[in-house]
Amino acid sequence: MKKYNLAFRFRIYPNKEQSNIINATFGCTRLVYNKFLAQRKELYESQKKSVTYNTQAKELPSLKNELLFLKEVDSIALQQSLKNLDTAYKNFFQKRADFPKFKSKKSSRKSYNTVSTNGNIRIEGNSIKLPKLGLVKIKLHRAIPQNYIIKSATISREPNGAFYVSVLTEFVADIVPVPSDNNIVGLDFSMKELFVSSENQRADYPRFFRKLEAKLAKAGRELSRKVKFSSNWNKAKLKVAKIHQSIKNSRKDFLHKLSRELVTKYNAIIIEDLNMKGMSGALNFGKSVSDNGWGMFALMLQYKAMFCGKQVIKVDKWFPSSKTCSICGNIKTELALSERVYRCEECNSEIDRDLNASINIREAGRSLLAY
Repeated sequence: MKKYNLAFRFRIYPNKEQSNIINATFGCTRLVYNKFLAQRKELYESQKKSVTYNTQAKELPSLKNELLFLKEVDSIALQQSLKNLDTAYKNFFQKRADFPKFKSKKSSRKSYNTVSTNGNIRIEGNSIKLPKLGLVKIKLHRAIPQNYIIKSATISREPNGAFYVSVLTEFVADIVPVPSDNNIVGLDFSMKELFVSSENQRADYPRFFRKLEAKLAKAGRELSRKVKFSSNWNKAKLKVAKIHQSIKNSRKDFLHKLSRELVTKYNAIIIEDLNMKGMSGALNFGKSVSDNGWGMFALMLQYKAMFCGKQVIKVDKWFPSSKTCSICGNIKTELALSERVYRCEECNSEIDRDLNASINIREAGRSLLAY
C-alpha cells in the first residue's frame, strides 16, 4: 500500500462578507511575502547573510501585533506564504527557477493556501467549511471519496472574478500494474488535430482559441479605448477575462475527456518528449501550440494512467519519427514540413506522414515499457 495525493478543484460562491475576507487574505499574504522577501534581500546585500524560514516565522507574531489587520485573516495562510517564499529561494539556489520576485497587487490571478488541522476544512452538504470563512457554497461536480483525507486547500480568484477552491487530498491505495499485452498506442503531435494515433485516430481538436480569436480581438480593442481604471474600463476588462476563461474551460474539459478515453482504452501510451515552448518560437506557431494545450494533455495522460496502473512513455524528442519509414525502417535525410505524405524510396510505400510517425513512436516506446 502506498500514499498518493490528488487535488479536486471546485467553483465556490462566497457571499459579500466572505468575498471581502478572501480578498483581504490575498492582500495580507502578499504583504507578508513581499516584506520578508525584502528583509532577506537587504540582509544578504548588506551583511552577506541568509535567513531561514524558522527565523522569519518567529518574527511573524510581532508583525501581526504591529499590523493588527493581519489578525483578521487566516493565520495559517500567512505562515504558508512564508513557506512559499522559502520554497522559492530553494528552487532558485537549486537552479530550478529564477530569483523570487515581489508579488504585484495588479496580478490578474490571486490565491492563498491554508492547511487542514482538526477538521477546519471539510465538506458539509453543498458547502465547504474553510478557516475564517465558515460555510461557503460550493459546486460539487464530483464527490471526494470518504477514505480520502483533506490535507490543504488553495483558494483562488480568476481574472473574470470567479472564485475556486483546490482541495488537496491524501489516500492509500495498492495500484496494481496492468500488463501492456501489446495494447499499446503511439501518439504523434499534430499542430492542427492535437495528435494522430498509430491506429489512425485523430483528435479533431476544436481549436477553441481560434474560434473566439476575432471576438477576443474586438473586446481587446474596446478595452484599449477606455480610460484606464475607469468604470467602463473595468467592465471591458471583465469582458476580455470572461472570453479567456471560456477558452480555458472549454480546452480543459475537452482534454480531460480525451485523456480519460485513451487511458481507459489502452494499457500503454507512447508520446514524444517535446519542447513546446521552443517549438512555438522556432516555427512561429505560438498561438496554435498554445491553443491545443499539448503539455497539459501529456500531464493529464500521465497522472490518470498512474492511478490506473498503466504507463505513459516518452521517447526522445530527437528520435526521427517523421523521417523513418514505418515499414522498412529507411531514414530520410530531408523531409519538408509541407510534405504530408511519406514516400519511401526503398520500399516504394506511401503513408500519411503523421500516421507513419505515430507508428514509429509506438515501436520506439515498446522497448521502454516497464511491464
